[in-house]
Amino acid sequence: MDPKKRIAELTEQIKQHNYNYYVLAQPTISDYEFDMLLKELEELEAQYPEYALPDSPTRRVGGTVTKEFPTYQHLRPMLSLNNSYSKADIEEFDRQVQKLSGGKPYTYLLDHKFDGVSLSLHYENGLLVRGVTRGDGVQGDDITPNARTIRTVPLRLRGTGYPPRLEVRGEVLMHKDEFKKLNEERDENGEPPLANPRNATAGTLKLQDSSIVASRPLYFYAYYLLTDTPLARTDFELMELLRQWGFKLSGAYQVCHNLDEVFAYLDHWEEARHELKYDIDGIVIKVNELELRDELGNTAKAPRWAIAFKYKAEEAVTRLLSVSFQVGRTGKITPVANLQPVLLAGTTVKRASLHNADEIRRLDLHEEDYVKVEKGGDIIPKVITVLREKRKPGARPITFPENCPACGTPLVKEEGEANHFCPNTQGCPPQIKGRIIHFASRGAMDIDGLGTEIVNQLVDAGLVKNYADLYDLTYEQLVGLERFAELSARNLLNSIEKSKQKPFDKVLFALGIRFVGATVAKKLARHFTSLEALAQAELETLKSVPDVGEQIARSVREFFSHPENLKTVQRLLDAGLKVRMEKIGTQSEQLIGKSFVISGVFNSHSREEIKELIESLGGEVKSSVSSKTTYLLAGEHAGPSKISKAQKLGVTIISEQEFMELIA
Repeated sequence: MDPKKRIAELTEQIKQHNYNYYVLAQPTISDYEFDMLLKELEELEAQYPEYALPDSPTRRVGGTVTKEFPTYQHLRPMLSLNNSYSKADIEEFDRQVQKLSGGKPYTYLLDHKFDGVSLSLHYENGLLVRGVTRGDGVQGDDITPNARTIRTVPLRLRGTGYPPRLEVRGEVLMHKDEFKKLNEERDENGEPPLANPRNATAGTLKLQDSSIVASRPLYFYAYYLLTDTPLARTDFELMELLRQWGFKLSGAYQVCHNLDEVFAYLDHWEEARHELKYDIDGIVIKVNELELRDELGNTAKAPRWAIAFKYKAEEAVTRLLSVSFQVGRTGKITPVANLQPVLLAGTTVKRASLHNADEIRRLDLHEEDYVKVEKGGDIIPKVITVLREKRKPGARPITFPENCPACGTPLVKEEGEANHFCPNTQGCPPQIKGRIIHFASRGAMDIDGLGTEIVNQLVDAGLVKNYADLYDLTYEQLVGLERFAELSARNLLNSIEKSKQKPFDKVLFALGIRFVGATVAKKLARHFTSLEALAQAELETLKSVPDVGEQIARSVREFFSHPENLKTVQRLLDAGLKVRMEKIGTQSEQLIGKSFVISGVFNSHSREEIKELIESLGGEVKSSVSSKTTYLLAGEHAGPSKISKAQKLGVTIISEQEFMELIA
């Protein structure tokens, strides 16, 4: 037979068998017969590579080794959902939808809230071209070689009628029985077991060898379709299109016309979820009508047209083995319960948070108590009660230490505070290490290669006592240490040098001032424009900055009133770090009081750079178009719904070039 024709035939046959097995769960041939077909195709493609098709099933086998994943900026942000834990929360959500919809009729589409890892798939002319993780919602890692190995990810869309370009979002997960089987195989091979299906999925997707990813039992469940042009009136219709084009769906999505139907759905799956092949931690409730979604818009973090209902956390009873007291980078002492291992919501739990001394007293916790543990939001284990009837006679109560467990300094507890702190900020090893780890973290100075183990090694060797010491490290000091060869030593020094280019707000966040997160650091940097001005600011001046209250203001004043902190900051200044805002020209009067909505992809700047540019020149950036919007800044692939709404409201639409001319 003609090899070109046979390759095409085998490709279509294997694709259909894959679809039957993984999507429909209705296999029509045995595993052996399938393997023989795949082997024949592999041999033919090896002999005639010019006839191999771009969507060949052999591409799922993997084999690509990636040293690092490139970053890809999402065309539209992958927002998280607001969570709810009661039906009263859902009733309040519905009231808000009613209010904002202006009386328009609407329905809800409900579906499983998968306990997996979000993935965005991009298709051009029906072919898969890119797979991207959620990342921080604005940008994620391009893991296309790994995405191709997932059997329920179509390499080419089935059927017809799809647009030239589309994006499909969904969740990657492992089925519970296959996760158990995987752990049994690891145990037989002498490998440590994986913690739970979600963590196993997340770790698998970030593996650098796609052939290993291909060997893991991953599934992609689609739940959202984005296109440049509207294809349907409702989300339900979009889900049906996804099903027609070959995607695996939960099969549980349902339109509800009122809250009674919504609550009936929630009640049903609270019990039935335990019979599912995969884990869910709740239900997603979405406004079904797409036009109304556009009108409702989004907040900075979540859509106003959707909410997640989280089921009550699962509970388990186990025995307390001991309590350890951990010291954080701010000196906060956190008690942790060490437990007899117990299975809880698919995870083996060995430790749980006890929060603070008040919580230990509230629980009346004693040595070797039997305790009830739950996962708050099915994520963080915590002790919720003690079974006093099972307590041993003569058991001693757990007491909170008076001195720091790391350095022995007497602990302090300020009035109104729930937590105890170690005041020895300059001499307590966990605090020193924690501050350096935070300083080097990705959201701060992003010093590659300076992880927890290396920081511990540098501090224990006496080479680093605070983060300013990093900029005095030498090649000779590093290369003599364990884990450091010539290349790794030079790489770390280069990464430290590169960090000097980080903007002022990143430096401010990296200082680790208590209560000053990344957002507050950015606002303080823009308001005071220099570290010197911030350090000299009075309490009332600090409180005048938006989102800076009494607590943050006092923390900033306390940090800059400490002589050792001032010395460290001066050393960072001497090392060449950026401690001033870099202004582009003078503040443009054209942008003061103007509000922008940004949509699409831009040539000369990232969306984040454009946002910072607008804000630095006095403008404001919003997430959705309204009658108060001054400009819609539209790049390539700008959202059609945003453009349509801007046109309807008479909002001025400008291009990237027009924007640059505006601020010139």
